Amino acid sequence: MSLLLGDIVDALGGTLEGGARDVVISRIAPLEIAGPGDLSFLSNPRYQQQLAATRAACVIVAPALRGAALARGACIVADNPYVYFARATQLWRQQGPAGVRQAGVHPSAVVDPSAQVHPSASIGPLCVVERGAVIGAGTVLKSRVTVGEDCRIGERCIVHAGVVIGADGFGFAPEQGRWVKIEQLGAVRIGDDVEIGANTCIDRGALQDTEIEDGVKLDNLIQIGHNVRIGKHSAMAGCVGVAGSATIGAHCTVGGGAIVLGHLELADHVHISAATVVTRSLTQPGQYTGMFPIDDNARWEKNAATLKQLHSLRERIKALEQALKAA
Repeated sequence: MSLLLGDIVDALGGTLEGGARDVVISRIAPLEIAGPGDLSFLSNPRYQQQLAATRAACVIVAPALRGAALARGACIVADNPYVYFARATQLWRQQGPAGVRQAGVHPSAVVDPSAQVHPSASIGPLCVVERGAVIGAGTVLKSRVTVGEDCRIGERCIVHAGVVIGADGFGFAPEQGRWVKIEQLGAVRIGDDVEIGANTCIDRGALQDTEIEDGVKLDNLIQIGHNVRIGKHSAMAGCVGVAGSATIGAHCTVGGGAIVLGHLELADHVHISAATVVTRSLTQPGQYTGMFPIDDNARWEKNAATLKQLHSLRERIKALEQALKAA
């Protein structure tokens, strides 16, 4: 497919400079591989060298980079080039064959008669929507999605292949060396405009519902435990694990492979680095990191051995300080 450069600007805004509206754009591509029929973008000034060298027909840039962009050819000047690029990809998807989405239930899907599926929702191949579940307007379930009983998904959500919403939470009571199952009597409530990546699992609550608020974005292979609450517009990268009853505020981010332990609270605007294990509640916004840097094995073992002695070294230092004060 292709779009005229002028049509892109008409649809998305921005200012076209140094180029003609009737230039045909055949794809969106990164600066380093873009060719004469491609639209590209630059959001980080550190890559100005790539801007000068690119063969793209047009580049989306911020006002501060307008001059550098014009020196090599046509540009679209936009306040936020990265967001403009994101909206350009949406426009491309909408105009292409992949953007034609059929509402309704695929013949291979299984939907309980008591479930409520909005007529504008799309239920893909081999999906299962169980008793009492509710699927909102414009929501898309890709293939093999399971929505458990009484779980609710809001409007305009995208749920990718293999997601399981509303499996039992991990709840067991110990009794004389055995485990007694705690029936999970809650459900899962998901707000509007949520996107959930492939093979992510969101467990139902034990008594109260697990809750995912509006605008949350979850990557692939994430585990959300029972009774977790995730605030509006938070985002998590792949392989994150959130243990039961943790509460995560609004506009938070969690890097790939990070773990949030159960019953903790993260304030709004808390950002967790990749591979960090969150072991305490975080009440102030900010960036938090907790990981042991990689090293060659011999040095790592020495540092790990030293780390194990920190407590005794601390006690010895305190004793020396007390002795010096008494002297």
